[in-house]
Amino acid sequence: MPKELPAVWLYDARGSRLYEEITRLPEYYLPRREAEILQARSSSIAKRTKARTLVELGSGSAPNTRFLLDALSGTLERYVPFDVSEQALRDSAEAIAAAYPAISVEPVVGDFERDLGLLPGEGPRLIAFLGSTIGNLYPERRAALLSALAHELGDDDALLLGVDLVKDVARLEAAYDDPSGVTEAFVRNALRVANRELDATFEQERFDYEPFWDTAHRWMDIALRARVPHVVSVRRLGLELDFAEGERLRVEISAKFQREAFEFELERAGLSVESWWSDPAGDYAIVLAYPRNQNGRRRHV
Repeated sequence: MPKELPAVWLYDARGSRLYEEITRLPEYYLPRREAEILQARSSSIAKRTKARTLVELGSGSAPNTRFLLDALSGTLERYVPFDVSEQALRDSAEAIAAAYPAISVEPVVGDFERDLGLLPGEGPRLIAFLGSTIGNLYPERRAALLSALAHELGDDDALLLGVDLVKDVARLEAAYDDPSGVTEAFVRNALRVANRELDATFEQERFDYEPFWDTAHRWMDIALRARVPHVVSVRRLGLELDFAEGERLRVEISAKFQREAFEFELERAGLSVESWWSDPAGDYAIVLAYPRNQNGRRRHV
């Protein structure tokens, strides 16, 4: 395994702003494809879930959530954005509260892998996990999160997932290495945050930005490669990290999915797929799933 920085270092206030810039890049197709699907399918999602509470994990600025908020206007009472970045969460919550005064906006600062117990229990709930953020988790962590969500969901609750699909490698690599350099700045920001939070000595000029498509694992491997041999001190942890020339420092992965394999992942976690919607180009999918009971049947009636 390569050396790796925790992806949480990407999302300080500056990193969150850079990520919002990424979502507007022409090469980064994901939010546009997700928006196409949600615009077409949100009314169906609302009719099927009748959610009183909408929870969004890893909400960020929640641009595509508004399709769901609009469609659920007949039943929705509260919106719960859930994110690790406090400043981004506060800004998003204020904007949503101003735009939707009839809905109670109740932001929660937390890590969705550890803090699902902080979610409000009033149902029916629709828990949305959009942006293909689930692809940033390794398979074992993805399985653990999906199982935890299946356990968290009540009989009348539903899970809505956005997943990016396997496609042409050139398009995938372009989405994570834009000519304007915004994605590189976003990834390099993790070094700056590590230096600040851990009293580390990462030097930007000693690393090249190098994302690539890993065919075997079906994920984008987003990393920095050491230009020269050097040592990085992480004083707060008492660590000395030796980097060889050409050694990679992974910052994030972004897995891409195929329908049959992902549906199997959901089934193993205790979830049943009710609907799978894709855009006309087949780039992206929105998945509506429900928890299963002990007999393997869907709990939702």
